[in-house]
Amino acid sequence: MAPDTGDPARSGRPATSVDVARLAGVSQATVSYVLNDAPGVTISEATRTRVRAAAEELGYAPDASARTLRTGRSDIVLMPLLAAPIGTLVLSLLNELVERLREHGLTLALYGDARSRGVAAARDWTRWRPAAVVVEAHRLTAASVRRLHDAGCATVVGLGAEPSPLVPTMVIDDGEIGAAAARHLLGRGRRDLAAVVPAERGLDAFGERRLRGVTAAAQEAGAAVRRVDLPFDEDAAARLAAGWAAGGARPDGVFAYNDEYAMLLMRALQDAGLDVPGDVAVVGADDLPLGRFLRPRLSTVRVAGDVTAAGLAERLARMVAERERDPAVTVSLTRVEMVPRESS
Repeated sequence: MAPDTGDPARSGRPATSVDVARLAGVSQATVSYVLNDAPGVTISEATRTRVRAAAEELGYAPDASARTLRTGRSDIVLMPLLAAPIGTLVLSLLNELVERLREHGLTLALYGDARSRGVAAARDWTRWRPAAVVVEAHRLTAASVRRLHDAGCATVVGLGAEPSPLVPTMVIDDGEIGAAAARHLLGRGRRDLAAVVPAERGLDAFGERRLRGVTAAAQEAGAAVRRVDLPFDEDAAARLAAGWAAGGARPDGVFAYNDEYAMLLMRALQDAGLDVPGDVAVVGADDLPLGRFLRPRLSTVRVAGDVTAAGLAERLARMVAERERDPAVTVSLTRVEMVPRESS
């Protein structure tokens, strides 16, 4: 074993706060104050810069487990996996959210658990000593929320289609997505609408909420709506399109749940000899880049949050700092914009 010379690089051991203090010419306590952003401590900016530079040079980071022991919780924002598959849009938001939360000293951690709920789930989540838990609201119970709070979790935030009576909620209004698509199709003169509901478990609930939005908009206009349950499968889409082409009851406008299902259906309709949008207009959702390169170009509902990833990270950091627990607090994550193109 190499002798410990005081230089972590030469001795083969990880750098410690003692090494940072020695290199920066300050006390170990000063290193702790600077790197943990301790409040109420007056340290000159020159000293802070010197400590951070020394830590960077040595590759040192404060020990997360030690910080957890001191504060009773970690810097983790724990997000159990969603029951529905994570699409491109959500993945992009999460990637940016990771970076923005880091600016606030928080770490977003996805937890590989998409099904458990209630106290059993809370028991697993508390092992991480999270600063916050962001989870689908239907997986929470009053007892599980109490358990998380008692374990030191500063805030528990629900994700759902409507506000939770238990915790602050980030609200995702899928109904408005469907309604926006329906209003566009109706405005283009389509009166016999269909709405695709994915057959896949997890996505079906989202599809049903979007269907309700389509139905509400159509009823206001006196138009008809039919439900189409469709797996993401080429053969299933081909059978559906062939039935419509053969003279079966065919809608003149379809909201296809999202852009991926819209692309699947549009290809099947064209293969069956139907014209898009002449025979059937098609609208998707999410505004995936690929939709612009299809022929015809895909009309879509662009979904954007009322807050950016940076704003969402700032809001979460404030909720942690203020230990926000009021169920009356809601954050809207859905703002829709219709993007009309050639497919409708």
